[in-house]
Amino acid sequence: MPITKLTSKGQLTVPREIRDKLGVQPGEYLDFEEKNGIFYVRKALKKSPFDKWVGTLKTRKPQKTDAIIKNLRGM
Repeated sequence: MPITKLTSKGQLTVPREIRDKLGVQPGEYLDFEEKNGIFYVRKALKKSPFDKWVGTLKTRKPQKTDAIIKNLRGM
């Protein structure tokens, strides 16, 4: 398994082999998770601007599509 050195600024260079396996490109984010003293690294999922609307229609009374769109647009 490849190793890397932590800089004085707290930065790491992720070895190419690991970047390839994670499928990350420059500018993308990594997610760190700790479980029982073991740290896991994975590619962070991008949040979609539409995530806040997931499940919205399940809690509403049945409406016509035009009425839903007007309501969401604040018309």
